[in-house]
Amino acid sequence: MAELWLGQPIWMWVGFMSVVLALLVLDLGVLNRRDHEIGVRESLTMSAMYIAIALAFGGFVWWRLGSERGLEYVTGFFIEKSLAMDNVFVIALIFSAFSIPRIYQHRVLFWGILGVIVLRAIMIAGGAALVSRYEWVLYIFAGFLVLTGLRMFFSKHQSETEIADNRMLNWLRRRIPVTQELHGHSFFARETTASGKHVLHATPLFLALVAIELADVVFAVDSVPAIFAITTDPYIVYTSNIFAILGLRALYFALAAVIHRFAHLKQALALLLVFIGGKVFAAPLLGLEKIPPLVSLAVTALILTGGVVYSLWRTRAKADQPPPVV
Repeated sequence: MAELWLGQPIWMWVGFMSVVLALLVLDLGVLNRRDHEIGVRESLTMSAMYIAIALAFGGFVWWRLGSERGLEYVTGFFIEKSLAMDNVFVIALIFSAFSIPRIYQHRVLFWGILGVIVLRAIMIAGGAALVSRYEWVLYIFAGFLVLTGLRMFFSKHQSETEIADNRMLNWLRRRIPVTQELHGHSFFARETTASGKHVLHATPLFLALVAIELADVVFAVDSVPAIFAITTDPYIVYTSNIFAILGLRALYFALAAVIHRFAHLKQALALLLVFIGGKVFAAPLLGLEKIPPLVSLAVTALILTGGVVYSLWRTRAKADQPPPVV
């Protein structure tokens, strides 16, 4: 019998991480070895590749762990991908606030994903330990999702000024020297001080990377409990999370070109959070252990489709307008 780690054989975890590592090497070492502006067509092609690989992995989960786990994986994948859509708005603001040219944006996103992989692993492992030991924690997650969804429904997006004036970034500026200008694609560069010393400085590219990592922390607080409300299997939670984020980073450049057409999608994402949290409370009232994965997937698809259609309809007057510069 294979040795288990977090509920699944170790070889399954090793296999998944091997796939992710191969994708990262292919991305930076082959497809994007040289800095260049990623256009919409290349973005869509890369995203299609990531989605195809993610769904193929879902087929493996279905074959290995059964149809219920397979549906949970697909539902978790689409929920995470949908919730991360809101992250696109914030990433676009970050790049604009720090004046990061498109030619260097992929580099920031690539290195940012490494932090996400580690962060999500820690949060999911901790969440799984809590849920397995204290089942009532799941209801705290659910209540948090409902409250977050309601707050998101009535809130507004951050501005560039709010991004640049982030307390953590201001603290970082006071602790380490930062250059005024970019130094190519470097996160750090040596500059000569007034005393004639060559001191290592961070560049605005590094601050943009830190800001994106901070944004990922905020979004993880929403998305990780959301998938735990679908399944408590750490393997399904983590793999669906990472595949969704990998694909979204590839899709960013296409989404950024039409970001002004999805200004009202946030309300749909808010309703999705309320549904995900609410179904945890609804299941025992209906005499069920949990809402069937197929129902969760269908409602998720309905909410997101409605949100996209509504947003495109409300912004139809902007269809011929040029997208914002990011």
